[in-house]
Amino acid sequence: MILYILLIVLCLYIIYVLFKSYQKNEFGMFWYNFLKLPLGLIFKFYYPYKSFNKEVIPKEGPVIFCSNHIHLMDQCLAILESKRPIHYMAKVEYFENPKTRWFFKMVGCIPVNRSIHDDNAKTLALEVLKKDLALGIFPEGTRNKTDKLLQDFKFGAVSLAKKTNATIIPVAITGNYRFRTKNLKITFGSPFKVEDDLEQANQKLYDIILDIIKGDKDA
Repeated sequence: MILYILLIVLCLYIIYVLFKSYQKNEFGMFWYNFLKLPLGLIFKFYYPYKSFNKEVIPKEGPVIFCSNHIHLMDQCLAILESKRPIHYMAKVEYFENPKTRWFFKMVGCIPVNRSIHDDNAKTLALEVLKKDLALGIFPEGTRNKTDKLLQDFKFGAVSLAKKTNATIIPVAITGNYRFRTKNLKITFGSPFKVEDDLEQANQKLYDIILDIIKGDKDA
């Protein structure tokens, strides 16, 4: 009897995910939507983080989530706090490793070869934004393993935003990823559009995220 109930619940959940993917024109993200709930519950139990200001996330239109990068799991926080599926850009090494390739492909990540100017990754990112979907980028380019609160930002995010009129959503992650952590936080800064000056926009993005990080450090 219990098995039948579980099968019914599973079928209803699959129907729900299919309907959700259909509504958002995101059939390619079926597994992303399917795994988000069960894996999200496990993640939140292991890392009981706090979230702030997620109501600023636009419900429609192209958006780029731009976050500092302190840990492999950083993208999970934005994914769990956004109702919109996020296509994260990830280093190509994850796609070359058989142990991780299947997962990163399944959840709609875009491979990026960081050793070159990767035009293919740029093209795929533009396609995501032109479909009014959500893209995730770490402007630092790699995890911050330095003593600096924030590394210098690359211009990829603001450049893509300008070309597609996408809204940039600054994201700051602070704290640590320890079991049952008490200080892990994700904070969404004020969204903005990129006008003409890429350098000015990149500096604005950097300053917003840095101010949030400093605020948490001083609290």
